[in-house]
Amino acid sequence: MPPHHPVLDPAAAYPKIAELRSFLDARDWAAARTLLDAAEPVERDSLIRAGGEGAGREEFLRGVLRDDPDDSAAGAMLGQHLIDEAWKIRTGYRATHVSRQQFAGFHELLRKAEIVLIDAAARTPAEPALWTARVTSARGLELGQAESRRRYDRLAEVAPHHLPAQRQLLQNFCPKWSGSWEKVHAFAREAAGAVPPGAHNAVLIPEVHLEHWLDLSAPADLAYLRSDAVRNELYEAARRSVWHPEFRRTHGWVAVMSTFAAVFALLEDMPAVGSLFTAMGDLATEWPWQYIGDPVTVIGKYRARALPAGSPA
Repeated sequence: MPPHHPVLDPAAAYPKIAELRSFLDARDWAAARTLLDAAEPVERDSLIRAGGEGAGREEFLRGVLRDDPDDSAAGAMLGQHLIDEAWKIRTGYRATHVSRQQFAGFHELLRKAEIVLIDAAARTPAEPALWTARVTSARGLELGQAESRRRYDRLAEVAPHHLPAQRQLLQNFCPKWSGSWEKVHAFAREAAGAVPPGAHNAVLIPEVHLEHWLDLSAPADLAYLRSDAVRNELYEAARRSVWHPEFRRTHGWVAVMSTFAAVFALLEDMPAVGSLFTAMGDLATEWPWQYIGDPVTVIGKYRARALPAGSPA
């Protein structure tokens, strides 16, 4: 059989991303805003982040804000755009591999994002996407664990189980950002346990265990991930989310399934991996497969093992 090529473009799973980008490329903010205003909070947050990607966004969005300083979607998108551009300068490497010049450029753009986001949040504090971005910028500027939690708690007042922000705070609480394993595991369990069965939030459990696995050296990394306590928690999280009859294919569902598939691949549970690949079809996400290797190559390898020739896909 020819090798499988997973579809990693998020717009394939969520066509509204392509629609939003086309409006923004055409500088049609009215159409973009109509699409955003019709979206539920998690979808809106994700669309705002996706919309911020692309050349010329900063100039265009600053123009929108000059015309209407109270436009929370434009403020959130501009802030997120600046954060994303800052992280491109820094890269995803650990701090020891980032140059002084990279850090200077990284912090300069994050401070610009902060100015935008602080003003926008003061004007429209009920916009979850603003607080998600502010949790992220707090991490990059190393404002501390207490400030990160304060920003998340402000969001939680209006959106108690907002997964995009929870994912960002989980990163803030990791040891690589001056947190601790005790703190980040406790937060993941708190957030995953506070939602009804079938919700996407249980993905925080495999996410935190993957972060912990990544921080260890071989063979301790796989020994950790395959320990009885961790395995049991991962399977319970799957039963509460991707394997639950109430699991909904709302915005973000592919990323949730893809994350569980990656962690079960590391556990060498091919039936579990196969069930998730079957549910996703050709769709997948780069993260967290990039932790294991080139996403296309790694997904293809595990798909061939989990869904051998003749198996339904």
